[in-house]
Amino acid sequence: MRALTWHGKRDVRVDTVPDPTIQEPTDAIIKVTSTGLCGSDLHLYEVLGPFLSEGDILGHEPMGIVEAVGPDVHHIAVGDRVVIPFNISCGSCHMCDHGLMTQCETTQNHEMGTGASLLGYTKLYGQVAGGQAELLRVPQAHFGPIKVPEGPADDRFLFLSDVLPTAWQAFEYAQVPEGGSLAVIGLGPIGEMACRIAQHRGIENVIGLDLVPERLERSAAHGVQTIDVSAVDDIAEAVRALTDGRGPDGVIDAVGMEAHGSPIGKLAHTLVGFMPDPIAEKLMENVGIDRLAAVNSAVEMVRRGGTVSLSGVYGGTASPLNLLQIFDKQLTIKVGQANVKRWVPEIMPLLTGEDDPLGVDTFATHHVPLTDAPDAYKTFQDKSDNAFKIVFKP
Repeated sequence: MRALTWHGKRDVRVDTVPDPTIQEPTDAIIKVTSTGLCGSDLHLYEVLGPFLSEGDILGHEPMGIVEAVGPDVHHIAVGDRVVIPFNISCGSCHMCDHGLMTQCETTQNHEMGTGASLLGYTKLYGQVAGGQAELLRVPQAHFGPIKVPEGPADDRFLFLSDVLPTAWQAFEYAQVPEGGSLAVIGLGPIGEMACRIAQHRGIENVIGLDLVPERLERSAAHGVQTIDVSAVDDIAEAVRALTDGRGPDGVIDAVGMEAHGSPIGKLAHTLVGFMPDPIAEKLMENVGIDRLAAVNSAVEMVRRGGTVSLSGVYGGTASPLNLLQIFDKQLTIKVGQANVKRWVPEIMPLLTGEDDPLGVDTFATHHVPLTDAPDAYKTFQDKSDNAFKIVFKP
């Protein structure tokens, strides 16, 4: 089969690799019909190379048709149309029972000290082959795959794999009260979808921050109050001006560790890129520093007693936070990868009706063959060609 594989920093290629096979009774094999390119894939493209091996298959936003199932898989069958969550969980352990599928005790990576395994996401999270491929082996398929109806195009359901539950959880974690206000830092796919979800859930005062004109225009078109962060001297003050001077009740950081405006973090990322992988891996495990402009802005702008929800990916272990300010303002900070299947029952009714309240049918800007994936990664990284969300069609 053909698959998108990692060969080094900013070097991904479509290679011919062996077809996956059933390895465990709880496995399934799907033929991938659509698979998304995620902002966190760019972390692998740019920053997290020390935790990858040449030839690793990337991608964690797939859906497709079931081609084979193991003997312990009963809730899906050959021919079913399914979406595959990016986190791999068993559905029956203590953590899964408590809705924390990202901490699944069956697939936790104890050697690395990390949570549940993820599709296509480095040795930190299981080094499981990803979904930017023609075929995908799905571990824990007795629980994970989400069966979806025939009829609508893939885009109606594809974003259940990551974007929708990640944005839904980000909003839930922000704890915005009825009649309250929300600021979203970063209007990429997760931030933009979080804005849509907030509005759908009845939040009228939604503020979006970015510096890419097309993204600002996209959010403003459906009623988000947008701020171009490159055009204001004091971002927090600009947000407070829209929230009665006190700041929003909740702030979502949908940017993560590659935020603009963090020179020390950027330098650390650059230096790591020049080091041999074993050295760089140890540095990132033990003294990694993130680019914290987004989270620092969130802490600064949120109202006293408010909540900061982090959905952007962070990887540093020595990243300095202003704990004095966090303590003084009595903030709540809620973080973590999305527990996909926890939120599916709430999201699915919005996808199966005649209408499209979250605009998923037109969410992606680019649909390209898998063979064009290397160019698509560069386009997405450069934010060129108005690339907002890219979907590969294997």
